Amino acid sequence: MSPKHFLNFKDISKEDLLSIIDRGIELKSLQVLPEVMKGKTLGMFFEKPSTRTRISFEAGMQKLGGSVLFLSGSELQTSRGEPISDTARVMSSMLDVIVLRSNNQENMEMFANNSSVPVINGLSDLFHPCQIMADLMTYKEVSGNLDIEKVCWIGDGNNVCHSYMEAAQILGFELSIFCPKGYEPNSKILDLTKNFVTITDSKKSALAGANIVTTDVWTSMNSSSQSKDKEILFKDCFVDPKSMEISKEDSIFLHCLPAHRGEEITFDMLDHPSSKVWIQAENRMHIQEAILDFLLN
Repeated sequence: MSPKHFLNFKDISKEDLLSIIDRGIELKSLQVLPEVMKGKTLGMFFEKPSTRTRISFEAGMQKLGGSVLFLSGSELQTSRGEPISDTARVMSSMLDVIVLRSNNQENMEMFANNSSVPVINGLSDLFHPCQIMADLMTYKEVSGNLDIEKVCWIGDGNNVCHSYMEAAQILGFELSIFCPKGYEPNSKILDLTKNFVTITDSKKSALAGANIVTTDVWTSMNSSSQSKDKEILFKDCFVDPKSMEISKEDSIFLHCLPAHRGEEITFDMLDHPSSKVWIQAENRMHIQEAILDFLLN
């Protein structure tokens, strides 16, 4: 029997998504967690640096009674020419579940296709599904429901944005994207989700009626520097208190972090009354506990 993976939202149904979110909220409410991962080992293989993803998975797995090992890209034999398929077959024979953080979605899928245990996308160049699961959990925790009509994305059409596009397709909400020309989302992903996604050159239009307003840094971890030209292109791609006044009255602001104050957000946004960023950050751990539980149990 092939293992279940979570590489993007195509790997789970709407029912699975809702169940995982409810489980994350349930686990968060418990003072003592059930040791559902006792005797199991999580392997984390990261080609990209990480703070929140690594800590949240390690802490979550340990709180559930499991153990964790971590290898950076330089420690993997793939950096010295070993085929990804070979690495996957060997590593999965010794582990119970694997989290990958990769520069290449295709490599991640190749790894999963050769793995005998579940593989979770801890971030790739195309998707970041665990982040959006945390965002959705945060919205339900704060509002009491997942009746999302519209999400506003401001900024680069990047991997986080792509996962929002897939989530919009599953849950049926509108995703309105305000981004500079040349920084639109991946055209193939856009084509698959076009019935739920709009790209607009009007920031006000993107914000109007949004239940969630969210953004990301102007320069991703794949970029070594930020040019002045890019700063000019992105000069309107920021969220401030006035942005939240345009969105729905009870809307929330989210940011996947790290944030660059004075760029994609004003200095006061993380602590603005609409901001649920700190809840969102903690919820990475709780939702990933639920994802681990879903895949293994």
